[in-house]
Amino acid sequence: MAGIYLHIPFCKQKCRYCDFVSFAGKEDVAEAYMACLLKEIELRGKELSGRTFHTVYFGGGTPSVVDSKYIYAAMRQIKKCFTLAPHPEITIEMNPGTVSEQKIALYKRAGINRFSVGLQSAIDAQLADLGRVHTVRDYLYCTSLLKGENFSADVMIGIKGQTREDLQKTIEVAAGSGAKHISMYALQAEDGTPIYTDYLNGELPDEDEVAELYDYGCALLAQKGYARYEVSNFCKKGFESRHNLNYWKRGEYVGLGVSASSFFSGHRLLNTTDLDEYMKCILSGFFPVIDNAEVGDKEARFEFVMLGLRTVYGVRGSEYRAQFGSDWKEDFAPAYRRTRQYLLEKGDVTRIRDEYLFVQNRILSEYAGD
Repeated sequence: MAGIYLHIPFCKQKCRYCDFVSFAGKEDVAEAYMACLLKEIELRGKELSGRTFHTVYFGGGTPSVVDSKYIYAAMRQIKKCFTLAPHPEITIEMNPGTVSEQKIALYKRAGINRFSVGLQSAIDAQLADLGRVHTVRDYLYCTSLLKGENFSADVMIGIKGQTREDLQKTIEVAAGSGAKHISMYALQAEDGTPIYTDYLNGELPDEDEVAELYDYGCALLAQKGYARYEVSNFCKKGFESRHNLNYWKRGEYVGLGVSASSFFSGHRLLNTTDLDEYMKCILSGFFPVIDNAEVGDKEARFEFVMLGLRTVYGVRGSEYRAQFGSDWKEDFAPAYRRTRQYLLEKGDVTRIRDEYLFVQNRILSEYAGD
């Protein structure tokens, strides 16, 4: 399986926790940027002709902040320049404060069949503190427009002042709105973001408190019929994100747009994070790549194990042997011995036990040095 990612870097305002490459108040250059994106789609399409892609994902930034005609044009260009598999999964991220009935109608006409909606919290005061541009009412209006559609809701834990009751209300709102998929992420206070000051001042929940919220959220989601298939992702049966599963299964993908990354033909590529440089490169007929690294055998083996253990599907020994010709437990023997108590083994499959999945980064770090 292979996927296509398109980065739409514009937003109304930067959320206080955001460290992604995104630009607030620059919608005036959206038309020029999207024209360059269409050109990059054409260039990559020629390079990768003959390959079939199974998913398309519009991320950001806030893709729904730009005129929907640009999304429609990008999707039309994708269909023209790339070969898509029958019934591809096509996702767009949306902020509830930037959508309309007309936008969603045009998204559907473009072929978009999955919608990722950023709820984050069902407490308006928490949304305001996070710097979100929407309210709970905006979310409910947005999801009313998506009734019967395949959509996902994002939920955040570790917010300042968040209680179990707050999280319960948020999950109930997300589930009650009809979301087929819920992503529950822990807030990361990254250095350089405004919310990092809250972290330094001790105003955010500590690690133990976040872990308790996570366990509580997992139990509540399970009660509501959402099965966990990755540390932060839960869904109704059959509604996993195929695009994200492709990442976790180490599938190939092509990234288009400023700061987008790619992985194909054994190489990892990264586009420039500078908006002006990106457009200058494209207008000059060059790929805007600032890093192109071949993935070595040792790194590939680690990625296979690390990505597999992130999910409930775990690492399948037969797949590892088919790809690398050896046993992963022997290749990573010291790390395997150190972490075996946290692992659950069923036949050919090894995965992290449910109770340790939230702290999987500590477990996976043991494999990085082997």
